[in-house]
Amino acid sequence: MSRFSINQQEAVMSPDRQTLEKARAGDAAAFAEVVDSCYASIFRFAMKYTGQRQDAEDVAQQACIKLAHSIASYRFESAFSSWLYALVLNCARDWHRQQSRHRADTLDEDCGEAVADSADESRVYLRQVLDEVDAMGSGYRDTLVLVAGEGLSHREAAELLGVKESTVSWRLHEIRKRLASAAMQENGHD
Repeated sequence: MSRFSINQQEAVMSPDRQTLEKARAGDAAAFAEVVDSCYASIFRFAMKYTGQRQDAEDVAQQACIKLAHSIASYRFESAFSSWLYALVLNCARDWHRQQSRHRADTLDEDCGEAVADSADESRVYLRQVLDEVDAMGSGYRDTLVLVAGEGLSHREAAELLGVKESTVSWRLHEIRKRLASAAMQENGHD
């Protein structure tokens, strides 16, 4: 997995300043350019956060709607990619809160059916991991997706999450420890 810093992501998911200024001023064509340049990154992040294509599409759609409503508030004080990560992360968190009560029922149904192929098996495993991380408390999923999924540094993730870098490092340590323990229990080792 390649690791991208926010500065490297900026080149991947940011339109030029002139396009952003036009979009902020209400230019529909410029806003369409912004969405076109960022949508793949928005969807990729949502997919890593949700673990399901349909859910990722819902989060990405909500992020684009929120982007339309809030692009005028972008003030060029930080990298556009940082601002956009925060926006998409907030949409993903909102989605997660809305869906959390349905997730356990859906996972039980998925696990009860025969797994058709390795892609289905990977999705089920990803959802199990995300559920395990969710059980650890607030902020752990966000940390995992930003660092392991998006390849941000601990410092960059800390800035986006509004926590200390040591908090990000601690969360990742706890996630690794918890998942290793769960794997040991699953394999019959205590």
